[in-house]
Amino acid sequence: MFEIQTAKYGEALAEVLDSETIPALGPGKPARQERATLTALTLEDAFPGTQITDVDMAQCCLSGIWLFHNYLDESHTISQDISTTTGSYWHGIMHRREPDFSNAKYWFRRVGSHPVFDSLYHEAMAISATHSHPLPLGSFWDPFAFVDACQDALSVNSRSPELCAQIAHAEWWLLFDYCYEQATAT
Repeated sequence: MFEIQTAKYGEALAEVLDSETIPALGPGKPARQERATLTALTLEDAFPGTQITDVDMAQCCLSGIWLFHNYLDESHTISQDISTTTGSYWHGIMHRREPDFSNAKYWFRRVGSHPVFDSLYHEAMAISATHSHPLPLGSFWDPFAFVDACQDALSVNSRSPELCAQIAHAEWWLLFDYCYEQATAT
């Protein structure tokens, strides 16, 4: 399983990332106490002493951080200006959380296949296996099926909101880690 080590991202990013928090499956409530810190967080502040080798991936990290703290509009503003498959991935997650499921699927179509999908599939399988009502994940990561699962999880009589939230949490960390590594060539 993916091990979350916020210290590897440096002090500035570790400060705004709490590995224990599982963000809401839906829009959630913005973390008001973090707004000033997030607003002041520039690429230079987020990556001090680290050479940024891919600015788009560094921007993806910022989009993800806003999303982590339930600031969907701010995350959206950043991700919609990143014309890469990874920018589309963050954009799709944001719309899935709104919830605007058809728009999320539009952005996941733009993602196509992504390098985190294989790791995410294995994480989702491990997480799902611990629940009494596991998700039918098939033999590969299917972002469209997960959008449907999240839509179902947000319905009144769902048996899987916690499971979907845990998988979405793993997805967030795997994607953030990928972006950080690409942004810094680590």
